[in-house]
Amino acid sequence: MNQTFKALADPTRREILRMLGEKSLTAGDIAEVFDISKPSISHHLRILKDAELVFAERDGQHIIYSLNSSVMQEIVTEIMSLFQVGENEQSPAEEEKTDD
Repeated sequence: MNQTFKALADPTRREILRMLGEKSLTAGDIAEVFDISKPSISHHLRILKDAELVFAERDGQHIIYSLNSSVMQEIVTEIMSLFQVGENEQSPAEEEKTDD
């Protein structure tokens, strides 16, 4: 989980995740959006890949990056648990029972 939070701490990596949430992209496609070097983009992608936030799949000479949505769901669940979001809330049906 520490690797994940480290990966999410950087605004460039968060923007890459937003982009990959829309569609799979090559490193070149991603680099076109940013005003940083291609090696820097590769470094960000490696961190995201090491944190298992993205998948990388070779397609000929290109590597296609896509969002690992199952890990993203796990992160959201972990964060909600960490901050106890939803743990003390009652469903509408439970509220009706306590009102009787």
